[in-house]
Amino acid sequence: MITSLTNDTVKYVDKLKKKASFRREEGSFVVEGIRMIREVPAELRRMLFVTEESKKRFPELSDWCDRVETVSDGVLQKLSDTQTPQGMLAVVRIPDMKETEEVPGGIPLILVLDGLQDPGNVGTLIRTAEAFGATEVLLGANAADPFSPKVVRSTMGSIFRVPVRITEDLVSELERLKERGVSVIGTHLNGQDFYAADLTGPVAILIGNEGNGLSDAVAATADILVRIPMEGQVESLNAAISGSVVGYEILRQRRRKGH
Repeated sequence: MITSLTNDTVKYVDKLKKKASFRREEGSFVVEGIRMIREVPAELRRMLFVTEESKKRFPELSDWCDRVETVSDGVLQKLSDTQTPQGMLAVVRIPDMKETEEVPGGIPLILVLDGLQDPGNVGTLIRTAEAFGATEVLLGANAADPFSPKVVRSTMGSIFRVPVRITEDLVSELERLKERGVSVIGTHLNGQDFYAADLTGPVAILIGNEGNGLSDAVAATADILVRIPMEGQVESLNAAISGSVVGYEILRQRRRKGH
């Protein structure tokens, strides 16, 4: 049993939890709780840390991966990102994030996040992207790290089922998408009514920063800018809600057209 907070493995996992650069360097991130741990594909499993009590409650965890460590409550508390740890925590590999040129059996629908900083918004959008049929989530390097503990929790497992990719040069990535025939649609306060836009073809939907919206450089790549119509004195919606509304309108249009 690991009981020391200064154990090298404990320090390694703690660094993975706290530093995005280290997660990218190691190609690994941390997940917590029985629900998320059960979602992890076998090929992505690296290490599992579990308390004696949780090991008794969930005996199947003993064979979860090649390296299962029993740890004290104090160690798990240090490694956990939550106030009330669930008694188990795992280190898993980041899924392959290479660009998918072809979409088996479908039309590209790419959710693009430009500068979103709130982990809850990013996680919720990844989860919702799975629900409305996104083929990929693309994040600029200025967005919250999709493999941070808070984002991962908010995805509720979708992080393992939707391709999630980070790019250091979002503008160049969007230009490449356009060369592949993908229409880039930017959500913007100065855009046209998005219900009037045809969103049934290959599309990339741009969602901007919570306070400032899309950066000028990213907005300039858009083929069209669209705006969600609103009544009353509301000027804008929460970023996660905006992305969800637009995503479900795409799903509605595609279903109506028979896609």
